[in-house]
Amino acid sequence: MSGVIQIGNATIPPGEQRRLELPVARLPTQTLLGLPVTVINGTRSGPRLWLSAAIHGDEINGVEIIRQVLHQISPRQLCGSIIAVPIVNVFGFIEQSRYLPDRRDLNRSFPGSARGSLASRLAHLFMKEVVMRCTHGIDLHTASHHRINLPQIRANLCDRETYRCAQAFGAPLMIHATTRDGSLRQAATQLGIPVLLYESGEALRFDAEGISVGTRGILQVMAMLGMISTFAPSPFPPSLEVKKTQWVRSPSSGILHLEVGLGQSISKKQRLGIICDAFGDQTMKVYAPFDGVIIGHTQNPLVNQGDAILNLAAIEP
Repeated sequence: MSGVIQIGNATIPPGEQRRLELPVARLPTQTLLGLPVTVINGTRSGPRLWLSAAIHGDEINGVEIIRQVLHQISPRQLCGSIIAVPIVNVFGFIEQSRYLPDRRDLNRSFPGSARGSLASRLAHLFMKEVVMRCTHGIDLHTASHHRINLPQIRANLCDRETYRCAQAFGAPLMIHATTRDGSLRQAATQLGIPVLLYESGEALRFDAEGISVGTRGILQVMAMLGMISTFAPSPFPPSLEVKKTQWVRSPSSGILHLEVGLGQSISKKQRLGIICDAFGDQTMKVYAPFDGVIIGHTQNPLVNQGDAILNLAAIEP
């Protein structure tokens, strides 16, 4: 795709970079909040890639990833265009919260409606002005509050173009994941747009490794798509492809002492940790249900019976 890009009331011709804000809604103080968008329109034709972060307002790794990516891109050297939205949930970002002010999850509100809730209206605006103008998308996330994730791509690996992009990204893991109702990935997929969801780190924290992997991954996808030609591919090993993941849940309430770490390979029936009470009088052991790799775990040692404490990706023989 090439030519002029029209977003909101802004027109961005080829060879230009523009920062703009799309009006969303006013706060009770009447302060207007807008959706911040950076458009880089290349001088030559090519794919249109959107980059989005902070759909959950407390997931801030992606904000820094997008900043670093944009710092390395020049419109004169770009084939196609980038539409970057580093803070989608501006309301949650300001409040350091995952949710919108009414506690709705924006990533369960797509494709949205112009007359719906605040979350639905924001989702509709993002779909109309960003997603529907693009050929590919990369959505950046972290684990939710009190959890941490290993750098990983989640995508529909059965789709050829999506699989090609996931391979190019080069995260340690690429996980075949079905879409969730109301998610951005589901709404974009229904429009035939290949989408990668990148997960790494934890809420309200910068994770240096996750930011590095994410920044390099986006540039590698752009190089694979022919959008940039000056970026050398990563020397790292190819991603481990995963089809099954499962949370290990706490068999009892108490204080969790994990004995394994993020990214570690474990064997079936290996002890993962213990759960004890504050006095050490009662101890419950936690074991792995299958061979796998630890791709996420809770950061909070205080657990209730049934809490998800550790996420395993199955390793197939």
